[in-house]
Amino acid sequence: MTPSRPEADPWAIPEVPLLSRTGHDRRADVRDDPEYLQHAWHDPATRVLLLSADGAAQIAAGPDLVLRSPAEAAVPGIRVYLGAVGDTDFFAVLADAALPGQESWATLRDVGARLTDRDVGLLTTAVALQAWHHRHPHCPRCGALTRPARAGWIRSCPVDGSEHFPRTDPAVIMLVHDGQGRCVLARGPQWAPGRMSVLAGFVKAGESAEAAVAREVGEEVGIKVRDIRYAGSQPHPFPASLMLGFTARLDGDPTLRIDGTEIVEAGWFTREQVRATGEWGDEAAGPDAPPLRGLPPSMSIARQLINTWLAAAD
Repeated sequence: MTPSRPEADPWAIPEVPLLSRTGHDRRADVRDDPEYLQHAWHDPATRVLLLSADGAAQIAAGPDLVLRSPAEAAVPGIRVYLGAVGDTDFFAVLADAALPGQESWATLRDVGARLTDRDVGLLTTAVALQAWHHRHPHCPRCGALTRPARAGWIRSCPVDGSEHFPRTDPAVIMLVHDGQGRCVLARGPQWAPGRMSVLAGFVKAGESAEAAVAREVGEEVGIKVRDIRYAGSQPHPFPASLMLGFTARLDGDPTLRIDGTEIVEAGWFTREQVRATGEWGDEAAGPDAPPLRGLPPSMSIARQLINTWLAAAD
């Protein structure tokens, strides 16, 4: 179920990040119970999320996920038990191929911000498991083709008997501010000019999340930070990250020295500049356009870090 937000410091994200919401019980206790799973799959009241090989699900008006009976979800693919809401069980079928007639289908990126807690939890989980199953079909020990087991939550090697679990890669994402009403926003080479966000990077082996924040900021924009504070987290199943959100305060010289590889443009921006900025995709072009013209979408933890900073007092 969607976790509550504790009373915390004012830099913490005040609401549960959108992809962190959930309205179902994962029921890990029944994943090793084939009799229960078999009965649940043949129960007409069970609901099934059908996920196309390209990660799209069918969306009805509302929007709501189109959830089928097991008989209506009989397509080739991996069957995953997602959990339950009350007495109703939920599965996903991760289809082996793209499905026909997908005019009303959409991806998690497309509709995640508008789904109910139950539906966004079901879809985020299914997308994450689909990415893992498709990317890791072989045993990392012996190279044999593994098989889904425990209701789709592990892959088992038939040769050496090893079991392998869904991969989650921790990443840090951080809003850096100077304590005087400015924050750092930047863009990578893959983004259009004017489209900016906060800094981010993966946690390296043997590294704490806080150390990763300081290192990534130093590597990407060449400044030092202090007062590193955890703000919240959000799954990012594209394909397998957990975004750990932080704020950090400038420590010393504010001069930005971008790395030119991961970051190609960065700047210090005031709250007034950020409030006047539109969404990604709305960036105006032209010689007189300001450097900051698009902020990340509301579904992202990046935007929630920015919104929390906008509401905070330095």
